[in-house]
Amino acid sequence: MTPPSAPGAATGPRTDRPRRRRTATGDTGARRTAAAGRRGAPLPLLLPGVLALAFLLVPLLALLVRAPWRSLPDRLTSAEVWQALQLSLVSATAATAVSLVLGVPLAWLLARTDFLGRGVVRALVTLPLVLPPVVGGVALLLALGRNGVVGQWLDSWFGITLPFTTAGVVLAEAFVAMPFLVISVEGTLRAADPRFEEAAATLGASRFTAFRRVTLPLIAPGIAAGAVLAWARALGEFGATITFAGNFPGRTQTMPLSVYLALQNDPEAAIALSLVLLAVSIAVLAGLRDRWLTGV
Repeated sequence: MTPPSAPGAATGPRTDRPRRRRTATGDTGARRTAAAGRRGAPLPLLLPGVLALAFLLVPLLALLVRAPWRSLPDRLTSAEVWQALQLSLVSATAATAVSLVLGVPLAWLLARTDFLGRGVVRALVTLPLVLPPVVGGVALLLALGRNGVVGQWLDSWFGITLPFTTAGVVLAEAFVAMPFLVISVEGTLRAADPRFEEAAATLGASRFTAFRRVTLPLIAPGIAAGAVLAWARALGEFGATITFAGNFPGRTQTMPLSVYLALQNDPEAAIALSLVLLAVSIAVLAGLRDRWLTGV
């Protein structure tokens, strides 16, 4: 015989219903609170926010309004513009390849190993992010120039001269673009679970094998995002390039340098090249929207 339930005791179904009601009420309250927070903005915050938005968007809209749309195809296919565009694409891709070959191992060292002065090394790696590009070009010239600290030995021993060459463009772009890749890959490595590498090590894999077979597939999205950022930064580099590599058409004149030069003689050509760089920037942001833009 089943004993009677104690007075006031609730059965399973009766206890579930109030809990569901409380949860639904809590969710509704949270949604109402969030909606109330989005209804309006105080005027002291709304006015500066709208001015900031206009400050950022009006110059870009002016570029689109003043663009020579009818003559744009002819200008983008002209010999001078095509040379600058081709050189920019090739040099930015080469600089990204250099950043991948050197930057990914550096990011792994910063994220997975402990050594004396690691914080100082990380600060030095990120220094090109805040260093004026012209200063970076001067530093490259003093280091790799014909009379530079390293460049004099390259010239006397191997006959290699880097300044004012296409290789100099690649080095200048890699110098300013590599930190973007290192930061992205290091952050991805720190977020990745190191136990997968430890499990591979217990199965007899060396550290390099674990890195190649386990870690690289895990951090591939971070590497791809860092490579895209580095490529876009290299494509738009101006200061270090003109200081270290000069501005020689067909050899070192990239699109940003061509824009600067065309602005003095042919403003419509400068606008056309600027539109190309603007389209590349928009494509980069669109490609990284899932990584950066959340909660929209």
